[in-house]
Amino acid sequence: MAIKFRGVDFLEFDSLLTDDERLVRDTTRKFIEDNLIPIIEECNRAGRFPRELVKPMAELGFYGASLNGYGCAGMSNVEYGLVMQELERGDSGVRSFVSVHSALVMYPIYTFGSDEQKQFWLPLMQKGEKLGCFGLTEPDSGSNPGSMRTRAKKSGKEYVLNGEKMWITSGSIADVAVIWAKVEDEDNKIRGFLVETDRPGFRAADIHGKWSLRASVTSSLSLQDVRIPESNLLPKTGGLKSPLMCLSQARYGIGWGAIGAAMACYDCALQYSLFRKQFRDQPIASHQLVQQKLAWMISEITKAQLLALQVGRLKDKDKAAPQHISMAKRNNVWMALECARMARDILGANGIADEYPIFRHMANLESVKTYEGTHDVHTLIIGQSVTGIDAF
Repeated sequence: MAIKFRGVDFLEFDSLLTDDERLVRDTTRKFIEDNLIPIIEECNRAGRFPRELVKPMAELGFYGASLNGYGCAGMSNVEYGLVMQELERGDSGVRSFVSVHSALVMYPIYTFGSDEQKQFWLPLMQKGEKLGCFGLTEPDSGSNPGSMRTRAKKSGKEYVLNGEKMWITSGSIADVAVIWAKVEDEDNKIRGFLVETDRPGFRAADIHGKWSLRASVTSSLSLQDVRIPESNLLPKTGGLKSPLMCLSQARYGIGWGAIGAAMACYDCALQYSLFRKQFRDQPIASHQLVQQKLAWMISEITKAQLLALQVGRLKDKDKAAPQHISMAKRNNVWMALECARMARDILGANGIADEYPIFRHMANLESVKTYEGTHDVHTLIIGQSVTGIDAF
């Protein structure tokens, strides 16, 4: 029984968007409806990333969408956010793929790279002809990336890299990895390096047995004496601030993406509650406790939309600070996970079947709540901002 998504707009949110913003959102929505929704449950069951969508998504300008030049779409941050919303309404794993490729690989090349690096990689990545991954997290270094053990050592006109990375989206399908390492010759300063994945000593192994993000490729990376030319150093990187700037880009997209997952769960639960009958041959939507859940969900989704839009408007004026992005990521992912759980509740036993998208979203959002800064880490980022005291 297919429940077709109808859109979620309680407070005339669309009236706050420009014509261009609505066009971007609606184009992405149609793409997801036509291309991802029909196959996503099969992909999730099989643990398969829908590789066949990589090129079509490139043709719509999804990769590096908010960058200028190099064939990129040059979207505003709000337009980019609306793309992320619709991608995650389809599936968090597919949004993760686009987020990583755009915000964590193309963005650091664009921001920290040399002209040669930008001219070579960005046009190919924008077309989806080369794929990227982002190597920051390690087996023992998650919320505290400054404790990373990966090292780079200068050797003539080369760098030699050694280390392990973990929970890397797209690791085994990437052509290039942005690897963050402490440079021994620079007092262990953290720098970014472009590492082609076919170099000797580089190995990517997929992580299996995931109950979450099953339609996304997640890998571990191993670098054993991987030699790269010194020209592969991202020259403008320096210190932990560089990867954190990349994470801000990705976290911003997640703040919007989570709204899409919440919308999918809410709209499915609302439609289901109107045709599912129980007690006195009445739709369960007539029951007070069901209405309470639906009222909570639409209220929180509406607040999340306004929060994401304001952060996007600030970002377009170059005024969005990390704590603003942390608030959007933290609130909106929490909200979406609660919506998924309430929607599952409304559907009862049907809520666990992949005839409906709810349990898939719920499982995915458990990962989204953890990655790109856990809920608790974002709490402390906001806390530091309002008190001036760092609690890490």
